[in-house]
Amino acid sequence: MGGARRAVDVADGSRISYSVFDGEDPAIVILHGLAGSSREFMPTAHALAPRRVILVDQRGHGLSTRKPTDITRAAFVEDVAAVVRTESEGPIDLVGQSMGAHTAMLVASAHPELVRRLVLLEGNEGGGSAEDHAALGDYFRSWKVPFASREDARAALGGGPLAQAWAADLELRSDGLYPRFDADVMVRIITEVAVPRWSEWESIAAPTLVVYADGGMFSEGQKTEFVRRGASVSRADLVGASHDAHLDAFEQWSVMLRDFLTAR
Repeated sequence: MGGARRAVDVADGSRISYSVFDGEDPAIVILHGLAGSSREFMPTAHALAPRRVILVDQRGHGLSTRKPTDITRAAFVEDVAAVVRTESEGPIDLVGQSMGAHTAMLVASAHPELVRRLVLLEGNEGGGSAEDHAALGDYFRSWKVPFASREDARAALGGGPLAQAWAADLELRSDGLYPRFDADVMVRIITEVAVPRWSEWESIAAPTLVVYADGGMFSEGQKTEFVRRGASVSRADLVGASHDAHLDAFEQWSVMLRDFLTAR
C-alpha cells in the first residue's frame, strides 16, 4: 500500500504532495534526494510500522509542482514546515537522504520546535562545483525519452537499484514514459544546495544520527568534520552501500533507523 496521498498549497503557489502511512505518533517525516521522489522510501515507511510516516515529494519532484518559481533552500524548508503543521500537533522525527538530508538539516535549524529527532543519510553542510552541477544536468538531459517501457528505462539507466527506482517513478504520457523532474530545475536546485551551511548545522540541538555509506560520496575527512561540528550527533556506517543506501543496503538502513528513532 502506498499511503494516503495528500497535498498542501504553499505561499508561492506550489503544491506539495505527500503520502501518509497511518500509525502511532510522533510521526516520522522522510525527505528524498535530488531527482528522486517519496516512492523510494515506501519500503522504509513500511519498515517503521507501527509509527505514522509521512513521505514528502519535495518541490520540483514527484507529484509536487514540477517547475516551481522558487527553488531556494528557504522555500524547501517552509514546504516541510507546512506539511508538518498540517499533519502533526507536536514535533516529529525528521529523516532525509542527500539533498533531502540538507533540507532536513535546515528545517531542524529554522524550526527547532518542529523536530524531535533528526536522521541524515549521506548528507553534509553543502558543497559541489559548478562543473559537477553542469555535468549532472547534462546527464539528465541525455536520457532518451520517452522510454517505451519501464524495462527499457531500467536497462538504459544502468539496471541498478537507483535505475530501478527511477524507472518505477516514471510518468506515463500518451507517447511513453518520462521522468517526474526537469533537468534544468535539478541544476538550479543543486546549485542552491552547494552553499555551505555550517552555522545552521552547528545550531541544531535535536539528537541527530548521521548515517554514511562506505561507498558513498563523502571522504572520511568530510564525514569526520561534519560529525565533529554537530552539537548532539552520533554516527553510523553502512557496509557495502552506495550514496543511495536506502535502496541498496535497505536492511542495514532500516535497522539503524528503527533503533535510533525508538530509543528512549
